[in-house]
Amino acid sequence: MFRAGKRRSPAGWKRVARGGVSCTVAMAVMLCGSGAAVWAKSPLGKHWPANQQLSMNDIDHAPFNALLSKYVDDDGYVNYTAWKASSPDRQALRKYLRALSRGSTTRPASRQARLAFWINAYNAVTLEGILDVYPTSSIREHTATLFGYNIWTDLPLNVGEGTYSLEQIEHQNLRKLGEPRIHFAIVCASVGCPRLRNEAYTASRLEEQLADNARDFFSRRSNFRFDEQSKQFNVSSILKWFDSDFGQTQVDRFGYLKPYLPASARRAATDPNTNISFLDYDWSLNDQARRKRTRRTK
Repeated sequence: MFRAGKRRSPAGWKRVARGGVSCTVAMAVMLCGSGAAVWAKSPLGKHWPANQQLSMNDIDHAPFNALLSKYVDDDGYVNYTAWKASSPDRQALRKYLRALSRGSTTRPASRQARLAFWINAYNAVTLEGILDVYPTSSIREHTATLFGYNIWTDLPLNVGEGTYSLEQIEHQNLRKLGEPRIHFAIVCASVGCPRLRNEAYTASRLEEQLADNARDFFSRRSNFRFDEQSKQFNVSSILKWFDSDFGQTQVDRFGYLKPYLPASARRAATDPNTNISFLDYDWSLNDQARRKRTRRTK
């Protein structure tokens, strides 16, 4: 059966540093003294006045689409080396983040537009965060839980009247929209994540894109394996960490996922006697320079 857990960082503490000493805000006076600098970075994007904000229906994701098509391959691996070296394309990503900041959280927008907006926002902020620290071998090198910078909590994006960390985008915005397939669309720059699409999400194609992501996810042996003789599913830990998003029981969860599983596994999906175990999560960077090809299951 699925088991509860967490994929990304727990709620992070604010961090400060001065003179080479790191400390939590609560310890700042004692250890760091006055004038300590907060580890959290300035928000990405910009603050737009309310009268210049746009409905998420009207945010143009074409600039992000162009960048993804240029630097991401069909397996979701990113050419971070080339992107980091291109000043115009680094600026293009930041310009897109400023455009995202113009999105209003209060103006009416379709559910599809809001989902596309926040999925793109999550992926774009993650890419900006990785490019900022690249070369690196894993996002986990930049997710301090006590002292220092944590990309999941300390790299916020301005949107409308607020700022949103990656953790907030995922848990407070996306998950509350009630679409479990976001877990096959948001990508934390790791090989264990779903494939990063080399195109941006759009409201008009969202259903097609999410369905394709789910099928692709379960076609990869790094995410899903089925032993018919032993009735054993070996599945990504994503399905352990976010079990409740997919249903209340094992049969409910795999009943929902059944259309996206390889044909050979679909009958076992709704069999309560099917055994479930979870695969180790691969946190290595989804970097074309370190590319790992994965065999697919039909």
